[in-house]
Amino acid sequence: MPALDPVFLARPIAHRALHDMADARPENSRAAIRAAIAAGYGIEIDLQLSLDGHAMVFHDYDLGRLTPETGPIRQRSAAELAAIPLKHGDGESVPTLEDVLALVAGRAPLLIEIKDQDGAMGSNVGPLEYAAAEALKSYQGPVALMSFNPHAVDVLRQLLPETTRGITTCGYSPLDWPLLSDATCDHLRLIPDYDAVGASFVSHDVKDLHNPRLTELKAHGAHVLTWTVTSPEIEAEARKVAENITFEGYLA
Repeated sequence: MPALDPVFLARPIAHRALHDMADARPENSRAAIRAAIAAGYGIEIDLQLSLDGHAMVFHDYDLGRLTPETGPIRQRSAAELAAIPLKHGDGESVPTLEDVLALVAGRAPLLIEIKDQDGAMGSNVGPLEYAAAEALKSYQGPVALMSFNPHAVDVLRQLLPETTRGITTCGYSPLDWPLLSDATCDHLRLIPDYDAVGASFVSHDVKDLHNPRLTELKAHGAHVLTWTVTSPEIEAEARKVAENITFEGYLA
């Protein structure tokens, strides 16, 4: 399995980049990415799929929270999304992964989360992973890929075997995951697919760092990152378990 670049352990990672709506820096925006680079942080971003098969840097499945438009992002083309401004920004629109890679240009480590496209953490995945792989195939900077869906991580293993990959993990309370069956939550909670997908790290929910499975994984060489840290006090506790943090709402 590809090892995690030490730079991902050396710099705190800005969640959805260094966003701050009060300063016209929406999450996953070019402005937030530029701010993270200037501050010397790593950058975490999310990918969703456009109608025409482009990897878009956007967290939500629906446009309504982050843009003036509504409806699934997957029902808009990349060109249409390029014309939709982000709320609380300076007029910039939803970027493609290619846009972000050109902007970062190796100046900061990029932790990229592939959002689940199956809807139930199942095997109906592939187009978004392929779009990400196409964008990344000639990129030279430090990159690590991850997803909550182990099937997506396995597709990334096949498409980008030399690129570091991990699993985004949590305690999978059924109350927090109403679209998943109890059986699926029980399965994913144990992180059983870590070895099968060739992962070298997990990024685990900061509220569940007591999970004994993390101790087991660390004992076998896994790196443990954590999300989402929102204060210096939470950071201090999280670092007792995690090797690095993904943060927002303050300067780590």
